[in-house]
Amino acid sequence: MNRVLIVEDDTLLNTTLAYHLQGRGMGTESAFCCREAREKLGALRYDLVILDVNLPDGDGFTLCKQIQQEWKTAVIFLTANDLEKDVLKGYDLGAADYVTKPFSIQIFLKKTERLMQLISPEKERAEDGYEDEALRIGLESMSASYCGRDISFTPLEYRLLGIFIHNPGIVLTRQKLLERLWDDQGNFVDEHTLTTVISRMRGKLEGSHPYIKTVYGMGYLWNAKSGRRDG
Repeated sequence: MNRVLIVEDDTLLNTTLAYHLQGRGMGTESAFCCREAREKLGALRYDLVILDVNLPDGDGFTLCKQIQQEWKTAVIFLTANDLEKDVLKGYDLGAADYVTKPFSIQIFLKKTERLMQLISPEKERAEDGYEDEALRIGLESMSASYCGRDISFTPLEYRLLGIFIHNPGIVLTRQKLLERLWDDQGNFVDEHTLTTVISRMRGKLEGSHPYIKTVYGMGYLWNAKSGRRDG
């Protein structure tokens, strides 16, 4: 799943973009200022940043320059700044596109999907799982280790790990997990089995960092460590 960071201080627009992008199968996170965006970029790897120019604590041009230097992430500017010099500056800073407000949400989604299609093949080759300084998980090779110690996961546990890893920081309801497990393999998994499997996975991932977090009343999320590396 492609991950998109939406950096936009207009709460309604930010929420609207997230809703439509999620409807197209993309994982999204929101930031409402430069500081928050930098924190999120430092914690997770994103495939795309949708970036406003006018932000409460700085400007998107400066942030775009930092993104290109430090995180090498694709950027689409989405801004009311429609002067030719601003558009050219955005492209000069390395932006993949520059969209001015007001805009058509359907055209914007098409632009975003097309960009994802261009970067996805490289992403699919590079990403085989999850890795940080302690934990390594290879989804295709079905291998894992924690602090150098091999971990043995069952095929069902690897399928569940894949769902978590491809949706970092996103709350997944129990119903959504059950649907994904059913859709992926055509095998029925009930609530009791899901509870047992998650408990067993947590036991294998024991350590100081809680990789699978319970969000009470909602579901679970994959709590990636800061400074993670893509496997």
